[in-house]
Amino acid sequence: MPGTRLTPLRSFSRSLSVSLALLLPPATACGGAADADGPAGDGRTVTVTVGYQSKTINTVTAGTLLRSLGYFEEELAARGKKDGVSYKVVWQDYATGAPITAQMTAGKIDIGSMGDFPLLINAARGKQLRQPTRLVSVTGYNLRGGLNTVVTKPGSTVRSLADLRGKKVSTSVGSAADGTLVRALQRAGVDPAKDIRKLNQQPSVGASALTAGSVDALSQFVAWPGLLAFEGRATALYDGAELNLPTFHGVTVREKFAKERAGVLDDFLTAQRRATDHLRTRPVAAAESVAQETGLPAEVVYLYNGAQGIATFDPELRPELVDALKQDVPLLKEAKLVGDVDVDAFVDRAPLARAASKNAAYPKAAAARPELWLKGKSETRTFDSPKALLKAVGDAGSAVRAAYVPDAVTGTSWFADKAVWVAEGAELRAFVTPAGARAYVDAHAGSRVVDHPTALRLAAS
Repeated sequence: MPGTRLTPLRSFSRSLSVSLALLLPPATACGGAADADGPAGDGRTVTVTVGYQSKTINTVTAGTLLRSLGYFEEELAARGKKDGVSYKVVWQDYATGAPITAQMTAGKIDIGSMGDFPLLINAARGKQLRQPTRLVSVTGYNLRGGLNTVVTKPGSTVRSLADLRGKKVSTSVGSAADGTLVRALQRAGVDPAKDIRKLNQQPSVGASALTAGSVDALSQFVAWPGLLAFEGRATALYDGAELNLPTFHGVTVREKFAKERAGVLDDFLTAQRRATDHLRTRPVAAAESVAQETGLPAEVVYLYNGAQGIATFDPELRPELVDALKQDVPLLKEAKLVGDVDVDAFVDRAPLARAASKNAAYPKAAAARPELWLKGKSETRTFDSPKALLKAVGDAGSAVRAAYVPDAVTGTSWFADKAVWVAEGAELRAFVTPAGARAYVDAHAGSRVVDHPTALRLAAS
């Protein structure tokens, strides 16, 4: 199947079955994973199947980057020498978490990575179909929710969430981005079930629909909003970080597999830690690698996965993230996508603890700083203020590969040339959305919105 490699490697009002059916690949497309009765293999060869989302780039430490580094295969090779078993890894690439869950509950995928809302659906479906799963680690997260964004086509008359009444909005039903859309609309006094026309589409389909003008807005997860903005095909309408609710992606495993192949799961989590170390210590190299594997621009990958990026990478199942998962359950229940989900029973910290290394602890996410990436450089520069960044951008001219600046309120990093700038006295502040900039200007007399070229001139003066 496309995206598969062998390596010596409801609207929220719709039912879950409809959502899964839209995304489910043909049953004949998969094979070679551990089956419903136990691990596949003839006693000498064991096949482990991993489902991942290559373009959901805050899962890379359990997917794209991990695969390219070969760490999981290395760990399994060492295990094989000890137990006399040959291990083979099958990597299966999907656009969203729904088909991964479908294949896991069919016993076709052993380990998968997906977002917080899909993880809850994974837990619910696993229990319903007697193929229980467990959440064993986190890949990337943002404590405010900045990984999800609502975007519109450049020049759109839609200037706020309230303007979406009667409009068509594309999202992937049951995804974290859909959750962001629903919560954001509710806070804005818009009924997501009655006031908009929601289209359930895969991210790439929604992106094309936005470009073609067949939808008025798109709510999606990393890296689609950043990609569309980078390409000049979208403008941010709503920054998910305005919700101030954590969002994350994590790793889920079939419980049966975890019990029967506990050592293999430990090897996967050890390999994930190694990949996390690599990304955190060599962020530019990691971004270039992920870009090469996915076809995404490295500048977009770095927006999310860079040293000052929107996502923070840490496998730990932090209390804030588990609590956020519990807050998501009522929303999914209201949408009739899940029943009761026992989050505490779903979360299993034991495997990650077994796979802990001496350097297992990672520093907590710090406030993002402005960052400049020059062409031909394998390292970036950070700055103390947006103004200092803009001055450096002006000085560097055509040598600039990408410049990133955090939103003055939410802290979400964004491309400096795509940000909305506000001048206030001698200071320059950046915002992801026009609405965010307008709200700041309305609350701060004497401040004004300026375009990027004007901000550059002001920084140089």
